[in-house]
Amino acid sequence: MITKRIKQLRNKFNQFDIDGYIIPKNDEFFSEYAAINRLKIISNFSGSAGLAIVLRKNNYLFVDGRYTIQAQQQSGKQFKIIEIHKFLPHKIIKNLTLGFDPSLLTRKQLNAYCGNSLTLKQIDKNLIDEIYKEKISKTKTFYSLNNKVAGETFKSKINRIRNILKSNKADYLFISAPENVAWVLNIRGSDNPNSPIPNCRLIIGKDKGLFLITQKEKASKIIKNKKLSKKQIISSEKFEDLIKKLKGNKFIIDPLSCSVINENIIKSKFQIINIDDPCYKLKSIKNSSEIKHMINAHIEDGVALTKFIYWIKNINKKKITEIDSQNKLEKFRQLNKNYLFPSFNTIAGTGPNAALPHYIASKKSNKTIKKSDIFLCDSGGQYKFGTTDVTRTICFSKQKNSIKDIFTKVLKGHIAVATTNLKKFNTGKKVDARARQFLKKDGLDYAHGTGHGVGFFSNVHEGPQSITKINTVKLEKGMIVSNEPGYYKKGHYGIRIENLVYIKKINKKLQFENLTLAPIEKDLINFNLLTNREKNYLFEYHLDVYSKISKFLNNNERKWLASLI
Repeated sequence: MITKRIKQLRNKFNQFDIDGYIIPKNDEFFSEYAAINRLKIISNFSGSAGLAIVLRKNNYLFVDGRYTIQAQQQSGKQFKIIEIHKFLPHKIIKNLTLGFDPSLLTRKQLNAYCGNSLTLKQIDKNLIDEIYKEKISKTKTFYSLNNKVAGETFKSKINRIRNILKSNKADYLFISAPENVAWVLNIRGSDNPNSPIPNCRLIIGKDKGLFLITQKEKASKIIKNKKLSKKQIISSEKFEDLIKKLKGNKFIIDPLSCSVINENIIKSKFQIINIDDPCYKLKSIKNSSEIKHMINAHIEDGVALTKFIYWIKNINKKKITEIDSQNKLEKFRQLNKNYLFPSFNTIAGTGPNAALPHYIASKKSNKTIKKSDIFLCDSGGQYKFGTTDVTRTICFSKQKNSIKDIFTKVLKGHIAVATTNLKKFNTGKKVDARARQFLKKDGLDYAHGTGHGVGFFSNVHEGPQSITKINTVKLEKGMIVSNEPGYYKKGHYGIRIENLVYIKKINKKLQFENLTLAPIEKDLINFNLLTNREKNYLFEYHLDVYSKISKFLNNNERKWLASLI
């Protein structure tokens, strides 16, 4: 099937006088979890990030370190797999003309990928859609969050943004990232799997002017409750006409999410100010209401997770597969009336499958969970007014000391992050080093970041905050990040321990506070490698888990959880 589609795509190269075609993972809204996945259509690769380039004779798939093994398994027969952080496309492909869809790529991406060694040709129709068009179900209308839940009115947020516009001497801000529009207007939607984000864009003027770029029928509810008027709803087809009518000189656009086609439309009349959308920073700092609701969502999620862990540790594994396990976890979550849907596709891998950091079980790869294996489960949920993400590594029998030692060093890294002095280690880069230090002593490491930002009832991945080797964004009160060091032995096993944490101020000191409430596997710990401080942390964490969720468990679950304290 993939071979046939590649051939069909190549057949169009002469028509457009190109030597190859660029296929990004994202859709025109630059969503991580989009309803349409053109990259998978052409390459069979199902990871959350990647870029394909199909040439007349060769095909390349560029992915980051998380996905090299997965990409090789899914796409290695038709594509050469390249780790993008080591080799950008223009380092490998030279002196060719590549076609691209201007609605799917930003100027910043094109400059990074293609440099000066490639000629780019804009093609105003998507060539993947020409050969195969995914069916997209009709989506529902957008809806508003209650102001008490959001913790701030949309008018207050707009006023803050207008002050930023004035300080930058700009007339307008083009908010091209839908998650930022959702935050500003306190709205949500159903356009994307795993995320309550409505596909739309927004223009905010420095003094007046507010325009939502979407279909009028999708905005019917927010028009009805008088958040916006009909005149303020502009279809995508009328976007260019709107830009021509606006008065002023300077427009702020976001280099991370403003497509080439929209940049060109705005640039035809306005001077461009290319800076990161200020909404990224503003929404990264959660207010007290958002934190309160996130805490409640994690209590509810903790109940489902604890029930699941008890179940899988006590069930007969002879007939339980990876897919069975993730279906069971989903059922535990569905017992809660506030649960909506997964915040991402569940990663449930046993044995060698767990060595793939972002493994997704399929009918072909699905393994029966063996008693002798260790099992990794990374999952999350979208609850009414809360987003969760948690990973636990579980065992079912006595494991080798070598595996227990590795797990313990990952745990020590996890605890080091959780107990960080954020006055001293105030960036993701500084915190990341703390997580890796115990593995590093043995010459070991992991290819992904230690933590990503998390949205409030929004995307499970958000910036600018993160815990990585390169992130220098200052960590501030109210930010939420994941704490997830790991280790992966190819062909054997994978280990990861993930909690979500938020930054809290106590006695003028900033510190991480756990949101996630789920027991950590004690049968995989070599306690001889833990300090007294680390043992106390583990005791206090399990005591906290018990105190907050035990009343929602049955007697057997409660007794088991108590035994872990």
